[in-house]
Amino acid sequence: MATAFFVLLMPFLLVSASTHLQSTEVGFISTIISEKGLDFAKDILIEKAISSLTPLDLPQIEKTVKIPIIGKVYVSLSNITIYEIDVPSSYVKPGDTGITIVGSGATANLSMNWFYSYRAWHVTVSDKGHASVQVEGMEVGLTLGLENQLGTLKLSLMECDCQVKDIYITLNGGASWLYQGLADAFEGQIKSSVENAIIKKIKEGILKLDSLLKSLPQELPVNEIVALNVTFVNEPMFSNSSIGFEIDGLFTGADNAVSSGNYLMNSQHLASCEGPVKMLGISLDEAVFNSASNIYHNAQFMQWFVDKVPDQSLLNTASWKYIVPQLYQLYPNDDMNLNVSLSSPPVIKISPDNIDSTICSDMIINVLDDKEIVPVACISLVITASGSVDISGNNLVGSVELVDFTMSLKWSKVGDFHMNLIQSAMRTFLKTVFLPYANLHLRRGFPLPIIRGFTLQNADIFCASSQILVCSDVVFGNSNEPRLLPYDPIHSLLGFDV
Repeated sequence: MATAFFVLLMPFLLVSASTHLQSTEVGFISTIISEKGLDFAKDILIEKAISSLTPLDLPQIEKTVKIPIIGKVYVSLSNITIYEIDVPSSYVKPGDTGITIVGSGATANLSMNWFYSYRAWHVTVSDKGHASVQVEGMEVGLTLGLENQLGTLKLSLMECDCQVKDIYITLNGGASWLYQGLADAFEGQIKSSVENAIIKKIKEGILKLDSLLKSLPQELPVNEIVALNVTFVNEPMFSNSSIGFEIDGLFTGADNAVSSGNYLMNSQHLASCEGPVKMLGISLDEAVFNSASNIYHNAQFMQWFVDKVPDQSLLNTASWKYIVPQLYQLYPNDDMNLNVSLSSPPVIKISPDNIDSTICSDMIINVLDDKEIVPVACISLVITASGSVDISGNNLVGSVELVDFTMSLKWSKVGDFHMNLIQSAMRTFLKTVFLPYANLHLRRGFPLPIIRGFTLQNADIFCASSQILVCSDVVFGNSNEPRLLPYDPIHSLLGFDV
């Protein structure tokens, strides 16, 4: 069938052509498509197949037939076109050797022109007209195989068949009622022509989709700093009611200059969706989040200057004259700013009850003395935060709340700090400046590997041991063709928002 039909298989029909030995590679993002999801994909595929198959031109048919009394008659059928197809019943079924899609009880309407001629008493007699054909009881089936070849996908058409049970031909024009028998003689050839044309379209579509799959990148830029490794690992997994696959799923430096480090799969047991059956389940190991954390930290992205806070008086030495007297004595009524940087990547731990993060930070206090920035002290913080996640479009978004923190004076040029006296001010800073800044970035979202054109709907999120599980239905939009989009600074590949 046409390419548009088969492009839609990408996010759903990820199943191996045969049983393969599992590799030792680790996939940190896993996807399972349920029977409900397969049925949804199948319905879209059939709808797109019908639109891409019609109109479909068939080759001209010529034949010389022998008619009683008249003798030999030359007949040709031309401009044969399938202009309407209906598939009332269909199913999709994964199996040991691939995944099978069958449409049965299908009907089709054709139009064509007919022409005949013969010689009688040295005179050539001819006529022409129009005919309509009703095809009934048509069944189309195909079995697809998909295997992992060095991290990319190879699609193959393992079996393909089209069978037409009955056709009914109605001739119109001229004295066509006299020649219904002529048209009936072409029944077998019309059947074969319809069957061969549909099979040919299927083969063409598979070849084009296989080329498209081979061209997909194995690394997708999310922004100028990080990219997502979407290399396929291991062979697709399938059962009699679902199919699944794994991708590497770790973040890397967009310029390959920054490493995310090495990780082990934290959980050897994949969580499963609970409650009402959803079309799609996506499991993300906590290593996915920690790899992003490492990339941003190693790229020196996790630092910023703070020169405005809700209570701006706190960034003036006058507010500290009784807490750090020497600071005020050396720099009376001078403005200050804060240089906040993370001393190590935040560590994310996921449990069934919570998402915890430990953040280690250094806060350098600077004084603006005659327009010169003077570092005067550094406070080390260890922050414990609790996180929550949600779905926005196709992004996994999050937020964090303060649980607790500890702090210590790392160094000082203005004498000792009474840490207990600044405890309240620091808590206010963390709640009103530090964490809102972090949440601003977290609300932009963590991209899920969803092909553009499909959108998550009615998603549920569960936390398991070392995993986040997204269970969702999907809807298909009206994009012309689901595809991987070129990267630009605002919209990343796969339609991710960054």
